[in-house]
Amino acid sequence: MAPYMRLRQICLVAPQLAPVISDIAEIMGLAVCYRDGNVAKYGLENALLPVDTIMLEVVAPFKGGTTAGRFIEKTGGRGGYMAIFCCNDPDERGRNANALGVRTANVIDHAPYHGVQLHPRDCRAAFIEFNHTEGSDDILGAYPPAGPDWQKFIRKDVTQALTGVEMQSPDPQGLAEHWGKIIGVAPEGAELKLPNATFRFVKGASEIMSALEFRVADRASVLHAAKARGLAVAGSEFLLGGVTFRVG
Repeated sequence: MAPYMRLRQICLVAPQLAPVISDIAEIMGLAVCYRDGNVAKYGLENALLPVDTIMLEVVAPFKGGTTAGRFIEKTGGRGGYMAIFCCNDPDERGRNANALGVRTANVIDHAPYHGVQLHPRDCRAAFIEFNHTEGSDDILGAYPPAGPDWQKFIRKDVTQALTGVEMQSPDPQGLAEHWGKIIGVAPEGAELKLPNATFRFVKGASEIMSALEFRVADRASVLHAAKARGLAVAGSEFLLGGVTFRVG
């Protein structure tokens, strides 16, 4: 099997799912494909919306003492929670990360799905997860975390793709190199280019996943929809779910 590494999912965290999920669905023209009961054991509820073949997930804590709740407190609700990559060898990627001093935080084994989550403090800025679904190397194939028929919920008339993820750091080049070593992609300047999305590292006061970049059919109508939902729009961007949504 040829090795591959693709962005599979971005996870945002919010104090409550409402109105974040309905805002994302309404403004970006996306549909919820799944709510996963398995996350309840972590004190969370969630919803996933496909953006073409990349999932956009929002999690919210429904009780105290959750990792997600601590993340919100620590960051003041600013910053994406997790970047999830599908690959053919999550365990090997995890071992490589451990050799770099990045600890494994959690291993999820729900056959045919297998995921390795790395510790956010060691990753810096956000959690990194590597996962693989046995027999599903096709990007449109089975992906259990998104439910049994996620493909039917892809909507492209408003939002066509999630093209980029912006990461902030006081040392953007250093963070780009660190994430590049973990993910196994050599940085080009302060960018990591994956087959289906680019991670850009920019100067910022703290280390966070700061923005998501989307290609949309009609930027003006998306910005109008954001204003109509009561969001503050500046240029071609607005804050939603703790990150800046940038449309182009």
